[in-house]
Amino acid sequence: NPVEYLWAWLKRHAMANYCPNNLSELQTTARNKLKSAQRRPTIIAACWAQAKLW
Repeated sequence: NPVEYLWAWLKRHAMANYCPNNLSELQTTARNKLKSAQRRPTIIAACWAQAKLW
């Protein structure tokens, strides 16, 4: 499932060592990082490739 690889990228790379002050800050940052992944086709392609769907 490509979504699992996207969440792994978000957790291990985009938001590694991130410690929000509250839930709202976490939500905003996670949303912004996911939007940045949308603008990086290599991230999306890598998730599909890892899932062996591409």
